[in-house]
Amino acid sequence: MVGAKPAYFGWDRSPVVGFVQIVVFLFGLAFICLGGYLGLHSLWWGIERTIVSDIGSRLVATGYVFSVFAGLADIVGMGSHPFPQVPYFGPWQAAGVMIGQGIIALGFLMMVPFRYK
Repeated sequence: MVGAKPAYFGWDRSPVVGFVQIVVFLFGLAFICLGGYLGLHSLWWGIERTIVSDIGSRLVATGYVFSVFAGLADIVGMGSHPFPQVPYFGPWQAAGVMIGQGIIALGFLMMVPFRYK
């Protein structure tokens, strides 16, 4: 509810996708990354993980950090609307978040335990 309509709670300062919506979807992305990591990591139960799987788990974390930094670029002062202005989730930030999500997806694919017998 907070992510869809923050104005219901009096938290909306932006006429477009603002800070509250960005933070909510980044928390959701964190839960997706955590759940995917735990689920795929549990598939390796009883066998030794490969280096590719280790790199994949690090790519998931790196992709999430990339997505957070791209999504909150205005808040940390690197975006097109620095702090005194109202934060705005623009096309460059959306592209950065999608690139981060692609890195996360690649990391998840690398974590899948392919067994050849």
